[in-house]
Amino acid sequence: MKISALTGKHNYFEDFEVGLVIRHARGKTIEGLENVLITNLVMNTAQSHFNEHAMRNSPYGGRLSYGGVNFSVAMGLTMQDCGENALAELGMDNIRLTHPVVHGDTIYAYSEVLRIEDADREDAGIVTFRHYGVNQDDKLVFQGDRRMLIKRRSYWGER
Repeated sequence: MKISALTGKHNYFEDFEVGLVIRHARGKTIEGLENVLITNLVMNTAQSHFNEHAMRNSPYGGRLSYGGVNFSVAMGLTMQDCGENALAELGMDNIRLTHPVVHGDTIYAYSEVLRIEDADREDAGIVTFRHYGVNQDDKLVFQGDRRMLIKRRSYWGER
């Protein structure tokens, strides 16, 4: 079996076109574990992320999820459809965290293809996506652009 058989059949470079919008199937509920662990690992000392007592009477009603967690979850949810055949991450830009996320919120994602371009190699091309993360109430919580070098089916796929 070729390694390319382990990846999806519809997420090679040739499958993407400018304007394509993909609604990703999975969602991920933000648990205290992810938020508090990462907040402590990166030494973010904002109590809003790990002090339940301090946040109990806040307008948010509980601890806020660290933006790096929200960003990572939203980007991760896009990978099966957008990045499973990626050879390299080329850049991320225009990152926006647009709405608070609290423990227990669920993030869903969708992506839009912004740009398609040839790479300086025959086995791949470059796709620029805009990824969106929304919560269970369909409020936008994250937006960001990502450039990836993605395999060409004509080179890597079944022949």
